Amino acid sequence: MTETRLYIARHGKTMFNTIGRAQGWSDSPLTVFGEEGIRELGVGLKAAEIPFKAAFSSDSGRTMQTMEIILRETHNEHLPYQRDKRIREWCFGSLDGGYDGELFQGVLPRTVAFAEGRPIEELSYADIAQSIVEVDTANWAEPWEVLSKRIYDGFEAIAQEIEAQGGGNAIVVSHGMTIGTLLWLIDHSQEKPDIDNGSVTVLAYKDGQFTIEKVADLSYRQKGRELITANEK
Repeated sequence: MTETRLYIARHGKTMFNTIGRAQGWSDSPLTVFGEEGIRELGVGLKAAEIPFKAAFSSDSGRTMQTMEIILRETHNEHLPYQRDKRIREWCFGSLDGGYDGELFQGVLPRTVAFAEGRPIEELSYADIAQSIVEVDTANWAEPWEVLSKRIYDGFEAIAQEIEAQGGGNAIVVSHGMTIGTLLWLIDHSQEKPDIDNGSVTVLAYKDGQFTIEKVADLSYRQKGRELITANEK
């Protein structure tokens, strides 16, 4: 059986990313700069000649827009493609769409988890999730147990589907905090890595276990940028 690998890309840079708003389950489209970044990623993946068996993304507009560009640039438009709401971003509830500064420096620091002035860098994902639930007046935000289970279950279901087909590679597009949470669930030493737009995290899956091979790798984008620039000369 061929090894099973997930190539998990963070979506391209969006309007909300650019102006510092928390997207969560709300959405905004990729900017022109964001589209170009994902074009670079697609060209880089094509150059790496990675044979993908299937494609998966969350059901958010920004991940689907990102996947469309990747599939086009890698000449994989006819690849089987599924959307899975389990690999959505965290939900910030009534704070969805608010400015990052208001959320992470204004509202959340008033919660129990931030007691005694603890900086967000010292808080666990579970602490942050509890703080969001605490301040969400709409009661939409997910408790840590629900949030962490849906994220892990979503990615594991993708890996198991590929494994059941004899293994191979899947291209997956998800979200920054979601990818970071998955990495921490696999390996607790992975504490809030910086997941850039268009970066690729590579996971192997075997015997019911994930192994982390690359975290937030930007080399595919860099290679794609080099090729695009060379072709424009």
